[in-house]
Amino acid sequence: MATDNNNTEIQRVDAEDLANETMGREENPGRRGFLKRTGLATMAAMVGTNIPFGANMPVGMVPAALAGQDVLGGKDGLTLLNDRPVNAETPPELLDDAITPISRHFIRNNGIIPEDMNPDTWTLTIDGFVDNPMELSIADLREQFEVVTMALALECGGNGRSFFDPPARGNQWTYGAVACSEWTGVRLKDVLEKAGVQSNVIYTAHYGADTHLSGDPTKLPLSRGVPIAKAMTDNILIAFEMNGEPLHPMNGAPLRLVVPGWPASTAQKWLNRIQLRDVVHDGAKMTGKAYRVPNRKVSPGEEVATEDFVIIERMPVKSLVTFPANGAEIGMETEVRGHAWAGDRTVEKLDISIDFGATWQPAELDAPVNSGAWQNWRASVSFPQAGYYEVWARATDNDGVMQPFAIDWNPKGYLNNTMHRVGLRVS
Repeated sequence: MATDNNNTEIQRVDAEDLANETMGREENPGRRGFLKRTGLATMAAMVGTNIPFGANMPVGMVPAALAGQDVLGGKDGLTLLNDRPVNAETPPELLDDAITPISRHFIRNNGIIPEDMNPDTWTLTIDGFVDNPMELSIADLREQFEVVTMALALECGGNGRSFFDPPARGNQWTYGAVACSEWTGVRLKDVLEKAGVQSNVIYTAHYGADTHLSGDPTKLPLSRGVPIAKAMTDNILIAFEMNGEPLHPMNGAPLRLVVPGWPASTAQKWLNRIQLRDVVHDGAKMTGKAYRVPNRKVSPGEEVATEDFVIIERMPVKSLVTFPANGAEIGMETEVRGHAWAGDRTVEKLDISIDFGATWQPAELDAPVNSGAWQNWRASVSFPQAGYYEVWARATDNDGVMQPFAIDWNPKGYLNNTMHRVGLRVS
């Protein structure tokens, strides 16, 4: 893990903390309730264009064009956690596909999405400590660099936060802030090489066109980066397509970074600038305690000084059971299946247990289709008699690190990679 190079913390309004103020108004916000609290930019994304007279819309009015439509613009079955900013996760059983459909890819926003997402006029600036600063259109990216398609897994650093005790502040993700879609774009490495990376560069800085929840144009909702060594790997993409289609507005249209294996917050959405820096980037959500964990084991509820936090880099080994669904009623035999991933590493084996961890059986585990993809697994299970069972899944990475039954607490509720458990009723 990297430190922040002793950069002075910049005081900013924390978008996630602001989002917490909305939690509890409604346990599961309804469609109309969501729309009544939705910002104009989000509403424009839902109707597919800007709303010139949007300022005149009566408070709480639902546009007629949205009648009968879901509020997340074609997303299917996601659980809405917050609406300002919009955050929604996918139930595990809806993540059963080897490649996550666009409709089931989770949403993690920090600010208000931009109103103008026109791919024909979008530009990406590459500047900072480079020999040849560039401003590239999406057409330029397609024409000047090799276009590749890769299956890449993204996971929010706070996935699993809701299971921490005592509770950690932030979006209360359960299991579904993870996905593995096919992304089409160009390698970040190729673009940076053409720009000419100077010898003093140690970090990237990513910027997007979304705006701060406060409406203050001088504040950024999110601007993170990665060490230059990470940026120059082969599986980080500047993406303009998702599963062969244009990016979804809630997933960063028309241009975003895809950084597999690290917190998805590094994969800037609505990407319009990449700056190369000679210090660890100190943008929004890079300083303080954001996307950081203590540099030592701490007791539950312990206060930890800001200087004792370190930046999260590689995500830990983890797995998910996607079939059968938790709470399902099944027969005496069933297939159990799911996915596993391990940050920058690969998963070496996947074991399951039906007797609360007393014994384990190996599952059939596929290799990743490419570097950065999750790995699919499956196993056939026979139950000895009718009753209640739990299927536990645990993955082990290629460095011998195994998923734990329980993890150490941390103040921000990051990196929860405890074994996934699914309860079943067998008859």
